[in-house]
Amino acid sequence: MSDKNLHTALAYYRAMNDKDLSEVAKYLHPEVTLLSPLAEVLGKDAALAAAKGFCSLIKKLTIRAQFSAQDQVMLAFDVDFPAPIGTLRSAVLMTFKDGLIKNNEMFYDPRAIENSKGEIFSQD
Repeated sequence: MSDKNLHTALAYYRAMNDKDLSEVAKYLHPEVTLLSPLAEVLGKDAALAAAKGFCSLIKKLTIRAQFSAQDQVMLAFDVDFPAPIGTLRSAVLMTFKDGLIKNNEMFYDPRAIENSKGEIFSQD
């Protein structure tokens, strides 16, 4: 089970890197929760809106390390933003239900992207 979840997690972040929101949507549970230092988002539509905002800001996302156990996956990754932000080192703890991402808890220092919060978590 954990290998399948790891494969799904990597595919999800590959789709984020490729800015392919239709592919991102395939991996999200309808009742997904996205928790980050900047906001908490509930539901697939809201998570996709946040993904759209995030993807519009990033240049590249690179997975550095990956771990999985039972229904959880942990990834460490770098997100490259245009100047003046640069590289944001991040981690995520993902919990899966029915083969889909149910909880996506992100860890990073929010100070570098606080000014972009409205672009990522817009209410569109």
